[in-house]
Amino acid sequence: MGGVLAAIIFLIFQLRLIIIPILVAVLLGALLVPFARFLQRHRWPRWLAITTVLLTAVAVVGGLLTLGITQIVRGFGDLAAQSLVAWDEFRALLLASPLHITETQLNDFFDQLFSAAQQDGGILVSGALSVGSTLGHFVAGMLLALFATIFVLIDGRGIWNWIVGVFPRRARAAVDSAGNAGWATLQNFVKVQILVATIDAVGIGLGAFFLGVPLAVPIAVLVFLGSFIPIVGAVVTGALAVFVALVYNGWVIALIMLGIVLLVQQVEGHILQPLIMGTAVKVHPLGVVVAVATGSLLAGIAGALFAVPVAAVMNVMINHIAGGSWKDAAGPPVEEAHSPLWRTVPQRPGFQRGE
Repeated sequence: MGGVLAAIIFLIFQLRLIIIPILVAVLLGALLVPFARFLQRHRWPRWLAITTVLLTAVAVVGGLLTLGITQIVRGFGDLAAQSLVAWDEFRALLLASPLHITETQLNDFFDQLFSAAQQDGGILVSGALSVGSTLGHFVAGMLLALFATIFVLIDGRGIWNWIVGVFPRRARAAVDSAGNAGWATLQNFVKVQILVATIDAVGIGLGAFFLGVPLAVPIAVLVFLGSFIPIVGAVVTGALAVFVALVYNGWVIALIMLGIVLLVQQVEGHILQPLIMGTAVKVHPLGVVVAVATGSLLAGIAGALFAVPVAAVMNVMINHIAGGSWKDAAGPPVEEAHSPLWRTVPQRPGFQRGE
């Protein structure tokens, strides 16, 4: 069993340029399929519902990125200048302190700190850089994710039936039932993650706005996007908010900003995650930490992003199969189709193609 698992992990790592866009498409599908079905239930033509859902998703993501990047570009020059001023003031404060720190000691310390940050950061971003080491890989991944998302919206149920048909006949009922349970968990995860990310972004963004911290809008956008990467995203975006407050507003406002960031993260960690996310993904917090650390080590930022949903879906599917509840819902034996590659499982009441 261990050898099979190691072989699967090795295969996934080797095919990461294909698997990561597919996983992105599955996450997008879990978010967009209910929206498309909602429109179809209200008598929208299928093609119009799918087109509307895709255009809406592109408009929302593109709008957030455009807003954040535009604001950052406008304030980047001022931020760089203020950073140099703050850095000089900080160095002067340390040199004049009772600690008797010399210029050489200070330079050596910050050189070591910078080297350590580079090494630790290299572990996190190495996977992302290897995934899109060239512009061609990045564009190809985006196109693959887009086309896969379209196919999930058009014929998601048919794709799943084909996957189930690959398994042995006796295992298909268990795989199909476990897959439905895993899909429901993935949909819950995406919805809850968007809610949690929105609450984080609104809380930190409003805190920065009322404290008079510049770049409050891009900070909120980055917090929203970073919240989809558990633990890592919250730490990085929160540190960015505190850094901007320190550079522009001084250490007092920076401490208050730090308090707001910690308060929002504590509310997320002790209220939102246990009450909302815990019921959605059913994964212990220690499991989340281990999954994120493992995903980051194997695939960088992409691994951290997909670690929790993959762990949640696998956890639900394994428990569902072990529980045996699928035996009561199992239908009649699946008959062979003319082509063994396109064997299907019986359609259950309430499911439609594209679900």
